[in-house]
Amino acid sequence: MARITVSLATRTAEQAGEPILYRVGRDYNVVTNIRRAAMNEEGGTIVVDIEGALEEVQRAIAWLNTTGIQVDAEQRSVSDSSNL
Repeated sequence: MARITVSLATRTAEQAGEPILYRVGRDYNVVTNIRRAAMNEEGGTIVVDIEGALEEVQRAIAWLNTTGIQVDAEQRSVSDSSNL
């Protein structure tokens, strides 16, 4: 399993109103966990963990980069679940 903590910064009110994290979880079979957020109607920042199979996490991050939202990786963790 892989977990990446990312900071997502919206720049417009339209981006702030989009269900970005819902789409990430639905389309890429990953789990999102909001660690902290500061949002209003015009934008803001969310720090979120994205966890799942490494390939799915990578695909989710790649898609986020296409949305126009600023995506900054804060922490990366990869573990082999067979050792647990």
